[in-house]
Amino acid sequence: MTYRIDNMLTTAITPDKLKSIIKDSLREVLALELMKLRADLVPYVSSREQKEIEKKYGKPSRKTEKSVEIEL
Repeated sequence: MTYRIDNMLTTAITPDKLKSIIKDSLREVLALELMKLRADLVPYVSSREQKEIEKKYGKPSRKTEKSVEIEL
């Protein structure tokens, strides 16, 4: 349904549709913020420590399940 008010077009949406839009938006924002939080909580490992870890356990596989770029 579309209305014309003062030369502006507006669209009426149902409360359920609005609720769905808000839920989807919140999911996206929360997922992004959780990724940032996880990145902040990853401990720093020096190159020396990393070499010791690789010597003891082998190199990590380069296979990735999911890759997401975020700006911190």
